Amino acid sequence: MQLGAHPLRNGLFVAPMAGVTDRPFRALCRRFGAGLAVSEMVSARPELRATRKSRLRREHGGETGPVSVQIAGADPLMMADAARFNADEGAQIIDINMGCPAKKVCNVAAGSALLSDEALVARILEAVVAAVELPVTLKIRTGPDPLRRNALRIARIAENSGIRLLTVHGRTRACGFRGQAEFETVAGVKAAVRIPVIANGDIGTPEEARRVLEQTRADGVMIGRAAHGRPWIFREMLAYLDEGRRIAPPSPAEMRAVVLEHLEGLYALYGEELGVRVARKHIGWYVRRLPGGEAFRREAVLIVSAAAQLAAVGRFFDSLA
Repeated sequence: MQLGAHPLRNGLFVAPMAGVTDRPFRALCRRFGAGLAVSEMVSARPELRATRKSRLRREHGGETGPVSVQIAGADPLMMADAARFNADEGAQIIDINMGCPAKKVCNVAAGSALLSDEALVARILEAVVAAVELPVTLKIRTGPDPLRRNALRIARIAENSGIRLLTVHGRTRACGFRGQAEFETVAGVKAAVRIPVIANGDIGTPEEARRVLEQTRADGVMIGRAAHGRPWIFREMLAYLDEGRRIAPPSPAEMRAVVLEHLEGLYALYGEELGVRVARKHIGWYVRRLPGGEAFRREAVLIVSAAAQLAAVGRFFDSLA
């Protein structure tokens, strides 16, 4: 797959997830085989650019390219300006968020709320594509609600506007993350457009990835919540999709090394105090399927220093060996 000047090594993508897909997490997912890792969503509002949260979300120093930055907003001119700003900051791909169902995003008519206004969708896409010379991609849901699935019309608008790749989450805005994702609509979108289409939603195993690819004929899959505490899921999926092999999960020793590296990356990005707090949820995800994991999670959330956090995590994985 090729996005502008950027060849992608495969069609396994890391979903943009606020509070999760920061630079350290993206780096791990890429190392384990992900073809593209999209950044956390950044607001198009210029007055928010100088906030600490926005600056950290735009931190791409040393990141393996291509660097894909997701922007969110509801005003075409503001979105175009945000695309230019992020291009100047080092973005190599601009992704537009029309898939987030969170109330705080939809309440300002952004994210998946935009799917209810197809004319506005067209104006935003055309403005962003015209604003930058970078490839522009788009993430959507299947529609505002199950009675108004309009993903096919949105996909045609996207293609006509110059969008280079489209990701479709198999739920509507109204569905949030409830119930099962449906992929019939994704298959319809793939059949209707010539640009690459990526399927997203409820893909948590190599077998599910293959089933969705076969069902939709999509060009790839985007993995979100299934990668929490499992950046190696991309290695497992690649082995299964490319060779039909089910590979063993990482050993406790490999997990230990990965988790400690992840924590060190978080401290370096956020500083010790915030890094320790951010690390707690990741530690919980890493250990939740392991013997004694829940008890250790309860212990780990009380740790307040980086050194103590690293030592405790090391001891936990040593005990598994």
